[in-house]
Amino acid sequence: MTRATRRLAALLAVAATALPATAAHASTGFLGGVNIPGLTDGSVPAEADHEIAQAKTLHARIVRIDFPWAVFEPTGPALDPQALAFSDRLLADAEAAHIKVVATVATTPCWASSAPASILRECALGRDGKAGSWPPTDDGAYAALLGALAQRYGSKLAAIEVWNEPDQANEDYFAGPEKAVRYARLLRAAYPAVKAASPSTMVLGGSLVGSNGNFLKALYAAGIKGYYDGLSVHYYNLTLGSLRSIRETQTANGDSKPLWLDEFGWTSCWPGRRIEQEQACVSRKVQALNLRNALREMARAPYLAAATVYKLEDSKAESFGALTRTGAHKPAFRGLREAFDRPSGPFSRVTTRLQRRGSHLLVSGSGPVGDFLELEASIGGRLRFRALFTQNRFNEYAVALPSVLGTRGVSVRVFQYWTGPARASHASI
Repeated sequence: MTRATRRLAALLAVAATALPATAAHASTGFLGGVNIPGLTDGSVPAEADHEIAQAKTLHARIVRIDFPWAVFEPTGPALDPQALAFSDRLLADAEAAHIKVVATVATTPCWASSAPASILRECALGRDGKAGSWPPTDDGAYAALLGALAQRYGSKLAAIEVWNEPDQANEDYFAGPEKAVRYARLLRAAYPAVKAASPSTMVLGGSLVGSNGNFLKALYAAGIKGYYDGLSVHYYNLTLGSLRSIRETQTANGDSKPLWLDEFGWTSCWPGRRIEQEQACVSRKVQALNLRNALREMARAPYLAAATVYKLEDSKAESFGALTRTGAHKPAFRGLREAFDRPSGPFSRVTTRLQRRGSHLLVSGSGPVGDFLELEASIGGRLRFRALFTQNRFNEYAVALPSVLGTRGVSVRVFQYWTGPARASHASI
C-alpha cells in the first residue's frame, strides 16, 4: 500500500459513519459563471485577487479553475506550499465575493503517471509533457488529493470536477488504452474520498466533449452510476442541441443527475482569422449576443444546473474571453453580466423573410445560436416541404425552396428546436 493510499484509507475510516448513501444537493437555481486562468508553477496569490475581482465585476456566481495535480503534488503525496498559498487565497477571495469555485483536477505528476517508460523519461518538474495526460498507476493517490482538497475547502467549493475530457480524441488530457474503463475506475476512487472529507461537496463526473452518447454509454457499462452528483460536459458546437442529445442518453440509461456545462463559448477572432481552436471565428458583437442568448435559453432547462463560459480573459492564442489581454471590456462582458443578472430575461427570436427568386422562393433570416432550425412550407394549410439546417457563423440562414412549390400561396414557419414551434417565425407570399 502506497503512502497516498494509506492516507486515503485513513480519511475514509474517519468519516465512514457520516457518509450518506446518496449525495444531497440543495437547489440553488441556475449558476452562471466563467472559466478563469488555472494554477501554474508560477502562480502567486495576487493573481487570485485579480481573477476573483474581475469575476465579481462580471456578476458571476461560480468560477471554474484548473488545479493540476502535478502542481499540487509535484514530487510525491505532499501538498506544495506555493500551490496552497494560491488556492487558499483564491478560495478566500471567492468566499468573500459570494462566488463558488469549481475545481477541475487533472494532469498526473511524473511520480504517479502510468505513461510508458519512453514518455516518462522526458517527464520533468515544471515542464509540460505527455506523461501528465496519462492516468495514474494508483487511483488512490489521485483520490487522496481530492479528499485533501475537499477537507480543506469544503463549502467554498461548488464542485470538484474529476479530470478533464477523457474522451477527447487528441489525448491531450487522458491518454492510453481502455479510456472508459480507466476513467470509471478513477471516478469510483475519487467519489468516496471527497464524500468522506466533505459530504456536501459536489463531485462532477464525465467532463465529456462528445455529445453522441457513445463514451457515456461505455462509462455506464464500466459502472460509474452512483459515483457522481452531476455530469460535466464541454460543448462548443451546437451547444443547445448537444445538451439535449446527451440528456437523451442519460434518460435512456436511467440517469437523472443534472448536467453542468463547464465549458462553452465563442471566439471573437473575426475578421483576422476564420478558425481558432477548431471553432469558427465570430465578431465581438456576435460573441456577446451568442453568450447572452445561449445562457438565457439554457437557464430554462430544468436538468442543467450550471453553465460556465470559456473564458474570462483573452490569451495570446485565443480570443474566447470577455476581457482583452489588457483587461479591457469586450461587448461580451456586458452581454454576460446581463445574462448572469437576469437569466430568465429575453433572448433573440427567429426572423423569417420570404422572397421570389425567379422560379423559386428564398427563405432567409436569423435566429439564436446553438441548435438546429427547422423550416416547414405549406400550401393551402397542407405541409409540402420540411428542411433541417444550421446557420452560418453570424447566425444567418438562407434556404431555397424547391421550384415545384411555385412562388405564390406558400406559407412558411421556421423555429429553433430548443424553443420549439411555439416561438416559430411565420411568413407568407
